Amino acid sequence: MMRRLIAPITFLLLMASPALGQTTTPVSELTGAGSRYDQLELVVEGELVGDVGERHDGTVWAQLNDDSYARFPIRETGTHGEGNTGIGIRIDGSLGHDFTHVGGYRWRGPIVRATGIWHYHDADRGGESYLEVTALDVLEEPRLLSEDLNWPEWVIGSILVTIAGALYWGKGRRTDTDR
Repeated sequence: MMRRLIAPITFLLLMASPALGQTTTPVSELTGAGSRYDQLELVVEGELVGDVGERHDGTVWAQLNDDSYARFPIRETGTHGEGNTGIGIRIDGSLGHDFTHVGGYRWRGPIVRATGIWHYHDADRGGESYLEVTALDVLEEPRLLSEDLNWPEWVIGSILVTIAGALYWGKGRRTDTDR
């Protein structure tokens, strides 16, 4: 019985080994002890957020966050957790990705796996720390965020605006004899 299981188990282990060998480095580790990783090839996963800057040399700069908001945006969960944690990434434009929608208030940006060389306080770039991306895989496409309407807040706000409008309108209709 055991002999018949050896071949399938070996096959499964061989198929899983590339995935097991490719570990991701958390952004918090890079920002906390980045010099330890200087000039090393790393894999970092997270959400592309903020503004994407296209440069004259054909590169694209972006922010990659791997905090809790990358997977669970506040606009959907309403939960405030830790602060934002991100790094700059520099992507060769020849990798051919479209960054029309990155993370922000209305969009959850694409979740990507970025492989590249970590530059810690790169003297050639004014001391910038960033990941020089050599491969970029989109794990999840960007998506529009939805937010449930908070009816109590909406009703109270509408009542207050109506009262303010009535007071303003009533003030303008007073005559000199009313004063």
